[in-house]
Amino acid sequence: MQRGSRVLMALVVALLALGGVLGYRGELGFERAAPQEFVAATPAPVPLDPGLVAARVQPALVNISVDASRFGTAAAGSGIVLTGDGQILTSHHVIKGAEDVSVTDVGTGLRYPATVLGYDSSADVALLALAGASGLPTARIGSSAGLRLRQDLLAIGDAGGDGGEQTSVAGPITDLDASIVAMNSADLSRKSLRGMVEIAAPVVGGQSGGALADGTGAVVGVITAASGDRGTQDRQPKPAHGYAVPIDTAMRIVAQIRSGTPTDTVHIGPTATLGVQIVDAKPAGARVDWAFFGQPARAAGITDGDVVTAVDGESITTARALSAAIGRRKPGDVVRLDVTAPDGSIRVVDVVLAEGTPN
Repeated sequence: MQRGSRVLMALVVALLALGGVLGYRGELGFERAAPQEFVAATPAPVPLDPGLVAARVQPALVNISVDASRFGTAAAGSGIVLTGDGQILTSHHVIKGAEDVSVTDVGTGLRYPATVLGYDSSADVALLALAGASGLPTARIGSSAGLRLRQDLLAIGDAGGDGGEQTSVAGPITDLDASIVAMNSADLSRKSLRGMVEIAAPVVGGQSGGALADGTGAVVGVITAASGDRGTQDRQPKPAHGYAVPIDTAMRIVAQIRSGTPTDTVHIGPTATLGVQIVDAKPAGARVDWAFFGQPARAAGITDGDVVTAVDGESITTARALSAAIGRRKPGDVVRLDVTAPDGSIRVVDVVLAEGTPN
């Protein structure tokens, strides 16, 4: 069966936050330091040699292919090898909606089936595990805490999403705390992302989930989004920029996933689903716009227009709250939903959650 078009899973920035971050450093009522006291200067970053850095980082990168039939597409992205037995750091949007994930070691050409260990959709970070992997080259993880404006970095990933060799582009840091609204080209959903590292470089589709590396070859960010266009006859092209999740943020999420303890934003293990499309209800609750045939909610008698107001006694005031509550459960769990019908009648419904795709 022929699948839909192949989507390159870089988030395309739709809107940048207005203005920048204004900083002020001052001291009020300070005492003059004694002459013998000195403040140590921060070491200057190692100058970037793109060829050398690419040679160091590329062996620890992989290409990711996703079957996302829910969206009628196949997708492609990149990943960073964290452990020799196949833990892979990537972007959440690369594996969003995935029914099947496979990972290719570019160096050897070996292809591995992958499972999703966990993810944080709000930060656009995911952790995968490869079946049967061993002895993989691993990335050297640096720190994003010491990054500086105008420091040159290298973005490396599967540009074009063709599954070939990793390619790279270099550029200086233009923002260390960028806020963006990004659009996923697969399902056209939009996501607000904050605290991004922005570089002036033409990052392109397929590099999502790839590495942002410094002059030492250490990974300091996970590529997430790109902006810029070629312009038209009537409009000047917009400068190209790339955006990455700081590696310190990404590794905190990895540690949370490895701990096995979910939070309101960090999901661990297989994703549970009710099988509904929901929106905010008025005055409160999550209204079911569509209960999908063959899915748990419809099988339990929940229909379009019903409003979910509680899960296992926990009040639900928004669609986001319902998603978070289900996200903390596992496939096979039974949840008790308080449901209000369009005619105002109230009932309690027990639903057995099914396994869904990363959402």
